[in-house]
Amino acid sequence: MAAAGALAKHEQILVLDPPTDLKFKGPFTDVVTTNLKLRNPSERKVCFKVKTTAPRRYCVRPNSGIIDPGSSVIVSVMLQPFDYDPNEKSKHKFMVQTTYAPPNISDMEAVWKEAKPDELMDSKLRCVFEMPNENDKLNDTDASKPAPVLNTSKQDGPMPKPHSASLNDTETRKLVEECKRLQAEIMKLTDENRHLRDEGLRLRKVAHSDKSGSPAALALRDNGSNSLPSLLVVIAAIFIGFFLGKFIL
Repeated sequence: MAAAGALAKHEQILVLDPPTDLKFKGPFTDVVTTNLKLRNPSERKVCFKVKTTAPRRYCVRPNSGIIDPGSSVIVSVMLQPFDYDPNEKSKHKFMVQTTYAPPNISDMEAVWKEAKPDELMDSKLRCVFEMPNENDKLNDTDASKPAPVLNTSKQDGPMPKPHSASLNDTETRKLVEECKRLQAEIMKLTDENRHLRDEGLRLRKVAHSDKSGSPAALALRDNGSNSLPSLLVVIAAIFIGFFLGKFIL
């Protein structure tokens, strides 16, 4: 009977969630965090501390403390990055050690040092490393993507037609604006052609009136006459482009 009473004292008073396994899901190229919930269903305050067999590989916050009656504490267990080998099984373990808090607590370290072995309770958890399977990857990828528009267009049927019509309207407006711009250019070039024609006539009159027939006068006459055909070619090309644009529209 005394042995049975001793065993009953060692039974964990806290309720752990998860109760036996701490699962860490990869990839393990960055810190992976899992949470451990400690709930105190008793009517007394309970002191706790969390230990691990691999203290350099984990960061635990909080790693110790006091839980009030009916309250809970979330312990974050952070696994540091490492090179994962699927053929290597994890041997890491955690232990949650607890004891009832004394009436007056001034030093937590003193509480654990003065606690008797039959007053201590503990629970052990093993670490499990998991890599996401292909289905999980696909689900994560789909969840990160925005909702596809194709599903809505299939249900509505004629949705793509208004879309294409709006594109045609946009192109039409651009072509109309381009035609207006070409018309303005044509008017500008027409004025310049008229000016050059008048200038050419003036130069011819100067050349005829110049009895000396100086080379400078001849050069001016040639320049004035040569500029007219080039300008007419440019104007003709613009007119052709303009009429072709109207034909396409």
